Amino acid sequence: MFPRETDSLSLTFAALADPTRRAMLARLAQGPATVKELAEPFTLSMPTISKHLKVLERAGLIQRGREAQWRPAQLHAAPLREVSTWLEDYRQHWEANFDRLQDYLRKIQKGDAS
Repeated sequence: MFPRETDSLSLTFAALADPTRRAMLARLAQGPATVKELAEPFTLSMPTISKHLKVLERAGLIQRGREAQWRPAQLHAAPLREVSTWLEDYRQHWEANFDRLQDYLRKIQKGDAS
């Protein structure tokens, strides 16, 4: 599914692109969960759930342990920090654009649109 050598930001965005995986991450933000617990809200087969978990694990967003026959998963949010940092530059760009738009709209309202 993914090339062997893909940057971590691309892996994270690919993992976050699916609403099922985002829901799984939201659940794991509350604490560790088993595969069965993660599958409960969905009408997906267990192999499909496992594929979703593998994508999350490959992106580094979850870690899976071993407790007897169980493989509980837990959130590993470090890759989300990289996404946040990447998005921050764009947020600053758009805020600056909105500030300029707001200034322009104020000038228009005062009748000074030059």
